[in-house]
Amino acid sequence: MNRWQGQWALITGASAGIGWALAELLAKRGTKLVLTARRRERLESLAGKLASEYGATTEIFPVDLAKADGAAELFAFTEGKGIEIDLLVNNAGFGSYGEFHRGSLDWFRNMVQVNVTAVVELTHLYLAGMVARRRGDVMIVASTAAFQPVPYISCYAATKGFDLLFAEGLAEEVRQYGVRVMALCPGSTDTEFMGVAKQPERHFRFAESAEKVAQTGLNGLEAGKTYVISGWLNYLQTHAERLAPRPFVARSAAALLSPSHTDPPE
Repeated sequence: MNRWQGQWALITGASAGIGWALAELLAKRGTKLVLTARRRERLESLAGKLASEYGATTEIFPVDLAKADGAAELFAFTEGKGIEIDLLVNNAGFGSYGEFHRGSLDWFRNMVQVNVTAVVELTHLYLAGMVARRRGDVMIVASTAAFQPVPYISCYAATKGFDLLFAEGLAEEVRQYGVRVMALCPGSTDTEFMGVAKQPERHFRFAESAEKVAQTGLNGLEAGKTYVISGWLNYLQTHAERLAPRPFVARSAAALLSPSHTDPPE
């Protein structure tokens, strides 16, 4: 896969999980990388690893995309460096598990800011240049939760539903300009997501590796797909649910995800 060899890719949420795995896969193939996340030390560790193992060219820019001006700061950084981004990976995101009314309103506000608003802002900021150059790719990391209502992660699922529809709509808009947009929809994945969302381990018994999900995403984007679901079991389950009545799907998800007395306290 040489689609992005010698080009610049920007990966948000690069300090762990799927973002880290995407950075490694792209570095192996000669892609130059702008790596961003909140934790500078993790970004420095990743950049050092990519340089020593693959000779990768990297820039790091720590930023919190929960801040209202986070996306603008990131764009100003790449503009100041004269870097043209040919692959934008909107990967940063987080969730929250439990009853919505018991959760922190500030946490939900930040979730919408990172999972939705920052995705819209970054895509808008970088897409114009891609259209002008008649080349470029955008990957938006959504979720299999994007296809249905999911009680107990209701806000997270709604943000990912936005990401999926946003990606699919944009894909048709910009196809005429030689630009590709795709939503990557993982199911349960072995990342830090579970700990951040405080979700029980029993919900992640069949989790895929971050490397597997990342490879699926790059393969799908290169193939020109507008969305891709990682894992054949996730694919079958997701499309089976789309055939069922929506109230039945919501009730089934609630029964599966309902907090149990055996779960550790939040």
